[in-house]
Amino acid sequence: GPTRKMPQTASAMDFFQLFVPDNVLKNMVVQTNMYAKKYQERFGSDDAWIDVTLMEMKAFLGYMISTSIHHCESVLSIWSSGFYSNKSIALIMTQSRFEKILKYFHVVAFRSSQTTHGLYKIQPFLDSLQNGFDSAFRPSQAQVLHEPLIDEDPVFIATCTERELRKRKKRKFSLWVRQCSSTGFICQIYVHLKEGSGADGLDALKNKPQLHSMVAKSLCQNASGKNYIIFTGPSITSLNLFEEFEKQGIYCCGLLSTRKSDCTGLPPSMLNNPETPQSRGQYRIRMKGNMSLICWYNKGHFRFLTNAYSPVQQGVIIKRKSGEIPCPLAVEAFAAHLSYICKYDDKYSKYFISHKPNKTWQQVFWFAISIAINNAYILYKMSEAYHVTRYSRAQFGERLVKELLGLEDTSPSH
Repeated sequence: GPTRKMPQTASAMDFFQLFVPDNVLKNMVVQTNMYAKKYQERFGSDDAWIDVTLMEMKAFLGYMISTSIHHCESVLSIWSSGFYSNKSIALIMTQSRFEKILKYFHVVAFRSSQTTHGLYKIQPFLDSLQNGFDSAFRPSQAQVLHEPLIDEDPVFIATCTERELRKRKKRKFSLWVRQCSSTGFICQIYVHLKEGSGADGLDALKNKPQLHSMVAKSLCQNASGKNYIIFTGPSITSLNLFEEFEKQGIYCCGLLSTRKSDCTGLPPSMLNNPETPQSRGQYRIRMKGNMSLICWYNKGHFRFLTNAYSPVQQGVIIKRKSGEIPCPLAVEAFAAHLSYICKYDDKYSKYFISHKPNKTWQQVFWFAISIAINNAYILYKMSEAYHVTRYSRAQFGERLVKELLGLEDTSPSH
């Protein structure tokens, strides 16, 4: 749960600023102004440009975040006279001023001589966000490594041309997270860039287990020695990775797939389906030290690799039609924790900022801001402030937008 007690009077902005404080926003102001100056030195002066202020930067973020609640074809629809217009917030800033800030917006204006990383333009922001996640929340023992569902707005997809859709599908990165499976709080983000179509590109990520294990190691670098139980999907699950994690005091439970998983070191007899017909709930086990390989049958063979649960401990999977199906405890735990993450995806994936810029660093930036707002809402729901005013996720987002635009008084009363 949360590491600090927030007062009953805490606003949506107070929770958001646990992750994106004023000093980070002030840095965006400085970097944006520096970039605008350099751009104009190179391409000619822009008489319409005035240096952006902290108040304007907050309003700029507010407009972008509003697209996560009221999905629209473009953020500029706010000022239009059409269906997606939003008169209640359009008066805070003119459309031309917003477009100028959007043109020059930067988190890191210039590449330093030592930088080779493709995300250098937002790496300091991602690091600051990570520090915020680490200091604001203590995750539960059970956590999941996965790619969160980043939904396109269905209304927008319906209005897209085929060409626009094809352009959108070519995202040049994949976003992975380590997520607390009892609250949905995202503890860590890892961005894997598609740096060309070479062996280490995103195309290779789909079928190269060693790249998935690299992602898993990066996500768990702060998890050593804390007795966490990490649940993984087939692409990450492998005996070598789990043994390496065990040495670091991290325990695992993962679903295996002979097609997607690295099955090196696992007995072939357990990877092949037995010829004799199985009844639902039957399972076979093979052990090596603390590691168990479980082959469980339920309308198909499911294989699990774990060192977090004893294979002799019994559990049940409850199905609506067929009632209880016996299984090892590891299988029950895996199903429970993954179903929670599916619920999280269903609930929160529709609140991602729908502005889709062309530049990869900007796409990652807006995804990261969306995750920070979802995390802020999760902390709000666990605070005393939630018992005073019970906002839904959409209402929380609306309050945050109004507070960023200065339409609500957010002066601290604590």
